[in-house]
Amino acid sequence: MVLKIADEVFIQGVTREGRTFRPSDWAERLAGVMSSFRPGGAQPGSHLNYSPWCIPTVIEGVKCVIVNRALRDYEPMAWDFVMNFAKDNELKISEGAPPVREERRTA
Repeated sequence: MVLKIADEVFIQGVTREGRTFRPSDWAERLAGVMSSFRPGGAQPGSHLNYSPWCIPTVIEGVKCVIVNRALRDYEPMAWDFVMNFAKDNELKISEGAPPVREERRTA
């Protein structure tokens, strides 16, 4: 049996402890740093939009960055940078499907 690896990794702006990650524009900053990593390489003006391999978004009210695994194949050091950013800041990561917000239960 062959297991299919998810094409996308979702880095959520929530720490493992459940706190909202700051600064509030972290996703845009991270994606901006990665803007030159794209199919066909950096082109004049490519710094003016996000790479299709690293896209900031909001899912269920939580800022996220969607990272495509093609980035790892194209530039392993860029992939490591993004993944280490998430690990160093203890951000939640999900693979394959957009994260689902956990419901808080009250007693």
